[in-house]
Amino acid sequence: MENNSKRFPYSLDLASSLFAMALILAFMVATQSVLIPLLFSILISISLFPLARFFERLRLGKAFASILSVIIAIAIIWVIGWFIVHQSIIIGKDASSITDKVVSVLERAQSWVEQTFGIQRTAMMDQLRDQGNKMLSNAGTMASATFGSIGNILAGAVLVPLFSFFLLYYRDFFREFFFKAFKSVPQSKVHATLNKIYDVVQSYLLGLVTVMGIVAVLNTVGLMLMGIEYAWFFGTLASLLMLLPYIGIAIGSILPALFALAVKDSAWYAVGVIAWFQVVQFLEGNIITPNIVGSKVSINPLMAIIAILLGGMLFGLSGLILALPLTATIKVIFDAIPSMQAFGFLIGEPEKEHLKRNSTQELLMKWGIVRKPKMEKKIKVDIQVDATSPNETTKIQYKEINQSAEHPYEDLDRENKNDQTND
Repeated sequence: MENNSKRFPYSLDLASSLFAMALILAFMVATQSVLIPLLFSILISISLFPLARFFERLRLGKAFASILSVIIAIAIIWVIGWFIVHQSIIIGKDASSITDKVVSVLERAQSWVEQTFGIQRTAMMDQLRDQGNKMLSNAGTMASATFGSIGNILAGAVLVPLFSFFLLYYRDFFREFFFKAFKSVPQSKVHATLNKIYDVVQSYLLGLVTVMGIVAVLNTVGLMLMGIEYAWFFGTLASLLMLLPYIGIAIGSILPALFALAVKDSAWYAVGVIAWFQVVQFLEGNIITPNIVGSKVSINPLMAIIAILLGGMLFGLSGLILALPLTATIKVIFDAIPSMQAFGFLIGEPEKEHLKRNSTQELLMKWGIVRKPKMEKKIKVDIQVDATSPNETTKIQYKEINQSAEHPYEDLDRENKNDQTND
């Protein structure tokens, strides 16, 4: 029986895939008011799944276990928020003294600029006044955006716990949906892909929480050694900003540095704060995170930065937070689809063989572009005959010499052409 199925050119398949991806992105941007709370709920429900299973083993029932897990998550988030607000209020009580020191620092900075660059203070004040007028002229737009963000936060505060509860309670129902949606794929493969997505996302989230705790301790210890007040507040706040990958700790170092500049007599304290936070960021990126998260979330730094930039461009702050777990999930899905495995490979981390000094030659040999070097064996023989001794003796010494061919990496195409010519 003849197969009448038509195979489309690769360029047409690629164009259709890119067009479908563009439509999906447009749909995500148009529905982000619902989609973003749903994505956060998925992440929270995955992180709460072990807790819900623990309560279910205590025979509490699936519904009650799901509700209790969500309540515990709300309580933890509320405690963290209360700590930040409480410490901000305490710091605000000393606002007058801090303001006086900040003003004195600005006075010294103005004097330094005037002496170094010859810019008069009146010119600087005119520039500040102009910037202030521009900010006031845009106050209406800023206020509307602020109230819109507050509205989104309040909506998320209601939707995220609700979505998280239903995702935990109906988890088996959603799993069967995927079995029905992908009937043409072996069900064992669908099951394994879902489990791998769960493992990757949970490893990222639990690893992130653990790393945030370690970074908070390191930040706080460094600030305490430098004598910076409210060290726990600044250290914890900087660790919470790790939700913004690669830039969170750097942003978190600005506030304690400004505080140190205001309350300390020397500017070297601010420099020390920034330097210590950069050391902590180096330790986090090269030692702490790789050892805790491991190789389950394997995204190379280039693709991670691109994903973060695209997430921020599409969804703002929420996109920055969701970029890495979504990229890790997309990689698992690409690895499970044969036609998309190349893109999953592109997102993942390079292997050691890609980073060797002679990796290009090994790569060409791996894909059959060049052949392996031929070794020509030669034997050097040295015969010594001693005719002067009564018993004539002969000594034979030989040494094996390995010499590579003159052109060990000739193209296989050229070799095949030569074979065809000889035929």
